[in-house]
Order: sequence, then C-alpha cells, then structure tokens
Amino acid sequence: MSPGNHLENEEPANENLPSTKLDKLKPVLSQMQNISSGIVAKLSSRDKPFYRRLWFWASLGVGGSVIAISYGIGTIDRTLPDKSELNAVIREQTLTIKAADGTILQQQGEAAREQLRLEQIPDNFKKAFIASEDRRFRQHNGVDPQGIVRAVLNNLRSQDVVEGGSTITQQLARILFLKQEKTIWRKLKEVRLAQKMENELSKDQILERYLNLVYLGSGAYGVADAAWVYFSKTVDQLTLPEMATIAGLAPAPSLYAPDKNPEAAKARRNLVLQRMQEDGIITAAQREAATKEPLVVNSSFPKRLQVESPYFTTYIQKELPKYVSPDVLAGGGLVVETTLNPTWQKFAEEAVAKTLRNQGRWENFKQAAMVAIDPRNGEIQAMVGGKDFGKNQFNRVTQAQRQPGSTFKGFVYATAIASGKSPYDSYLDAPFVVDGYEPKNYSENFRGWMNMRDALTRSINIIAVKVLIDVGFEPTIKLAKDMGIKSELKPTYSLALGSNEVNLLELTSAYGSFATQGLHTEAHGIRRILNRQGQVIWSSDFSSKRALDADSAAIMTWMLRNVVEEGTGAAAQLDNRPVAGKTGTSDEARDLWFIGYIPQIVTGVWLGNDDNRPTWGSSGSAAYTWHEFMEQAVKEMPVEKFPPRPKLDGRKGTIKAERLKPKSIVNKAVPSNDEDEDNSNNEERPSRRRRYSQEDQQQQDETPRRRRRRYDQEQNDDTPSYSRRRRYRSTEASSSDSSSESRPRRRRSVESQPSSPRRSRSSASSSGSGSSGSSGSSNSTPTWRERLRPSSSQ
Repeated sequence: MSPGNHLENEEPANENLPSTKLDKLKPVLSQMQNISSGIVAKLSSRDKPFYRRLWFWASLGVGGSVIAISYGIGTIDRTLPDKSELNAVIREQTLTIKAADGTILQQQGEAAREQLRLEQIPDNFKKAFIASEDRRFRQHNGVDPQGIVRAVLNNLRSQDVVEGGSTITQQLARILFLKQEKTIWRKLKEVRLAQKMENELSKDQILERYLNLVYLGSGAYGVADAAWVYFSKTVDQLTLPEMATIAGLAPAPSLYAPDKNPEAAKARRNLVLQRMQEDGIITAAQREAATKEPLVVNSSFPKRLQVESPYFTTYIQKELPKYVSPDVLAGGGLVVETTLNPTWQKFAEEAVAKTLRNQGRWENFKQAAMVAIDPRNGEIQAMVGGKDFGKNQFNRVTQAQRQPGSTFKGFVYATAIASGKSPYDSYLDAPFVVDGYEPKNYSENFRGWMNMRDALTRSINIIAVKVLIDVGFEPTIKLAKDMGIKSELKPTYSLALGSNEVNLLELTSAYGSFATQGLHTEAHGIRRILNRQGQVIWSSDFSSKRALDADSAAIMTWMLRNVVEEGTGAAAQLDNRPVAGKTGTSDEARDLWFIGYIPQIVTGVWLGNDDNRPTWGSSGSAAYTWHEFMEQAVKEMPVEKFPPRPKLDGRKGTIKAERLKPKSIVNKAVPSNDEDEDNSNNEERPSRRRRYSQEDQQQQDETPRRRRRRYDQEQNDDTPSYSRRRRYRSTEASSSDSSSESRPRRRRSVESQPSSPRRSRSSASSSGSGSSGSSGSSNSTPTWRERLRPSSSQ
C-alpha cells in the first residue's frame, strides 16, 4: 500500500482531531512511512546480496533449529542402549540363581524375587498403579505433555509434590537403563528411551515389566515382593485398600511406607482410591468402604534376601567366570539356571545334620560334606559343604583337600584290571619293604595269599601297594586323571593308599565313571545362563569321554559291589537295589570317606575335622550317612541293575602296564605272635564305651541280608551291624567267608599310611566262639584250634 493510500484510509479516524494537531502529526507519519518503505525496498531489491535478504535469515533460523535438534537427538541416541536391549526384563547389577525346577536359590542386587505375568496380577491392582502414576497410560506414546501440565498445576495448587510428570514408560526406562541422578541430560535420555520403548513394546509388556521391577520400599522390588513384605500375602489375596496402599508407594517408598509412616501411608492410600473413583475404576461406595478400613500391616522378611543351599550357590558364583566374560559379569542382570534338585538337597542336608548330631558327638568329628552327581551327564544334584554356612563359609566339597585313604585303591585296581589282570589274580599279604617304604595293614596282621577282589573287599593295604608296583605310577595316575581327578598326584608308593590330597567333588565325579561303564562327564552345576533380555548366552554342552573300557568298568563295579555286600561298606546297602562303593579312612581316622553309586547317581560323603584332629570313628559312619540320603533320594527312582560281569578268560588289556623296578624289595617273615591273633580288616572302628556287633555274611555269591544295626555288649570280630533305631559304632572289619573272628579293642581306627608307624595292639581279644562278658573283652587268647571252630553266630 502506498503512503498516500494509507493516509487516506486513516483520515476518517482522525476527523475529530483539532486541525493544528493534525497538521503537526502529518509530517511525522509521513517520515515513518518513508523510512519503512525504504527498508523494505532495500531488502527486496534484486540487486542486493542474498545474505541481506529477509528470506535468507528466516530460512537459516529454521534450518539451524532443525539441525541442532537432530544433532541433539542423535547425540542422545548414541548414549542409549541398542534396540535389541530395550526388551530387558531384569535390572542391571543383579544375579539370580535358580534350581533345576525353577525355584530361586539366591538373588543379589535389586532383583525381584517373584516375576509375575500380567494376567496373574488382579485387574484393580494394575489400575490402581495407572490411576496413581500415569492416568493417560493407554493414550500417550511414552511422554505425556498433558500429564506434565496437570502435575505442575496440581503440585502448585497443593503447594507440595502430590503428582509426578513421568509416565510409567519413563519410570521403566529409568529403572532398567539409567541412574538416579537428577540432571537435565538424564531427563532427556529418559524421554527418548520412553519413546523408543513404546515403539518396541506393547502397553501390556511395559506395564508387566514395571509392576515386576518398581521399587516399593523395605527391600521390596515389584508388587509380589511388596505384598509379602507389608502384608505377608500373595497379590491375589490383597484387599482393595491394600492394593491402593502399595500402589501409592511408588513416588516415595520411604515417605509412604505403611510400616514406618502409617498416617502418611493412609493419606496416600485414600488419594489413590479417590483417583480410582474419578477414573471410574471403583464406585463411590467401594471407595468409602475402603477408606474406612484401618491400615493393618503384617510385615515379613523380604524373600529376595533369603538364600537356599548357600554352599552350592557360592560354588556357582565361583564357576561363572569360566563361562561368561568379565564385562558381562560386571553388567549383571544374569539369570543362572542350575542343576540342583531341591528335594534331594533337602534329603542331603537332613542326612548330614543327623550324622553330625548323633555319630559326630561320640565319634569326635565336627564337620561333614556330601555331594550327589548324575554320572550320566555330570550334573550336580545336591551339595552340602559343611555344618553351618552362617558360621563358616568354607566349602568342604570343593575347597577341602584331604587324603582319600582307601578310596583311591579303586583307581589302582581299575588300572590293573584294564591292563588285563584278572580279579582272581593273587598276591601275598605278608610284610615287605620296597625301597625303604614299608606299608602296613591296619590290623598289623596278614592273611597270606589273597586274590584282588578279596583284597579290595577287605581293603588290604599291602596288596594294594603290590598291585601298584605291577601296573606302575604313570598308568595309574593317567587313569585317575581321565576319570576326573584334577589334583596333583605324586608318583610314590603311598599313592596306592591315598596319600595324595583330593577334594570330595572330584573323587565322587571320578567314581561316577565306574557307574557309566567307563565314560566320564565333567561335574558341573550350571545348565544355562541368560542375560537381561532372557536370551541364552551360555548352555552346558559337556560331552562324555571314554576313560576306562566298558569291560574293565563292569568288572570294577562287580568288585566294588562286594565291598558293600561283604566288606567295609555294609552300612550303605539299599533294599532290593544293587550298590557299589568304597570306604576310606586316613591316618588316625582324620578323614572318613564313602563313595558309592547306583547306575543313576553317585554320591560321596566325607566326615572329619577342619583342624585335622583325629576322630574316633570309621568310614562305616560315612557309609551310613550315604545310606540315609540315598534311601530317601531313590524312593521314586526305578531300580536299574549294573551290567553283568564280563567273561574273564581271554581278556586283553586296554592299558599298558609299566611295572616298576624297585631298587630293593625285602620280604619279611610273618611274626610268630600273629599266628595266635585273629585276622582283621585294615579299617577298624574302636568303641570307647560301647561295642556293636554285626551278622556274618553268607556265601560270597549269595545276595546278602540287609544288615540291621543293633546294640550289643558282646565284643565280636564281625563287622558291626547297623540298626535304624540306634546309633552304631561302626567298624570296617573283615570277616572270613565261613567263620567269625575276634579282634582286640583299639582306641582309634586308622587307615595304614606310608609314614605312620602302628602302635602295639592289645593282647586281649575276645573268643571266636562268641562268648563275651559285659565288659566286651576276654582275658583268654584263643588257640589256632579254637579259631577253626565254627562261630556260634553261624
């Protein structure tokens, strides 16, 4: 519009002004119009450079803003988790260890004990959180500007923070991915994460994750934990006012905690109920009734702080670095699925506690350990590492290195059988010295010629050393390693008697190779490891390896069955089920062992003292503990038989023996006084106040009767019997196939070791005829003719 036209349009408005004033204003207005017209003309002139044009600066401002915003968003996005990580269901820096049936054994960090599916949560409970935290949850896309404005106005009106502006999606983003610092940068990342999560997850998925992860005070993470911590209920047992109370905790759990600030919690509960009514979730009558209900708290200890099977879970945590990288461990959020059978674990704990409570008191041992393994796949089914984890965290299954005693003889004889020897090959049980080393039997008596099967059954030390000389150090050590022994084994003559220290886990795992016909699978306790997104990042894949040929393993099982049926492991017998195993006792009974197996499970037991003090017990106590556990564990398990013993004629060895060449061997004469002494087994358990007796076994190939434990004041030479009603004082004694023999009383039962001289034996022994007094000892020594007479017990 021209200046003239402009003035013409303005004149009607100025008609009433005095003429003098109008005349004065005209020049001023005209000048202003000229100036503005000049500016516009200059800017719109086509002969001016573009940077002096109006459109240039307007475009530059808009473009710059777009670029700045895009750059800012890109910068934020680069700091955010990858798209694939947005479906995380677990917080960072947490660890959850589960048993084989899915039950939680232990949790570390800010982890919810119980993860619920959305349909498991009552509808009013879900809507209570939505009414309290994010009333437009179903409408917004992660960020709710309307909700922010409403929250600001409500907070100003109340002069207090009564409503937050963060949506449930924003809160979930903060829980899963962000720290709790209050900065603009964190808020921007929270907004951006919420938008991304809305694109990747459904509303139901977001709500389910939030209700399982939100912190609700008093150590409760998630609604299930909160229901238990505050009201000792499951979520489906909560009343409407209790649901409103928990839903009101989210903004400030410490402020609104019903167990700490009941008045504040009640006011907050009523506010949530009011919002639920306003949103049409409940009626006015329901709200009024719920508001009038008193706030009753019934607190319970947070389940997430409870630890089941602590020895096992501690072992699992130490195993994790083998399977996942350090950065994955540092990030946390892992779920570890283990092999533990909770039912068997309970049986194992009960059996160990029972033995410590009874035999431990009078046999002078304070600690015990047990581990059960499925030898077919190497999975650890139960583990008890000691008496009380709360007082001592030392795991005697995996950390204690102890001398295995006669249990190591299994590897010596297995090497001999695999080299082609027959279990009926005989050796002379007589005193001898090899390169200055003189092995001794426990009884310091000698049986003359014995075959390997009987020598193993009666745990004859001298013959075990002679067998080792025949097969050699290296083949024996290699076989033991192949079967699962990982500890260092030194090539010494005392190797045959278990002088090299091992732990219970590896020893039990190695005996499992006998149960699987020579196949060994590494013992392990983890099946799978999952990350925060529920993805499997590691799964067990332990393949079996051939450690011993099947025929040799079957022969060894046949020999070890005889140990249980007719030898030192009698207390381990199970009704109508074949059992094979081996006892072991170290010097002065410091370590009491029994490793036994059936085709489906191998279990090892150790009894002793952490300070290595001698005990007054024998490995029969360990065999009894094994029986107490296995009797319960196998109740629902089908009976499986061991493979039959292979033919012995024409067998060829699969291991090449490397017979040792000692520098000197001295065969000594049998002491004359031994002719008048009873033969006894290498492992004997003395009695301090009481003596117990056991029935003789019948023919070798006859299925033996279950040996019942019964108290008896008579002092017999038989292996002690075991009664379910009374504690027994076990002895690992040998008895001849046809007669009962007597043996003198000793203060301690020990396994013959290479460096420990034997104390002189008492000259008193009971009569082989079975006569005894109340003292349990007789002053007369039977003659050789009397010893040939049949025992009265037969």
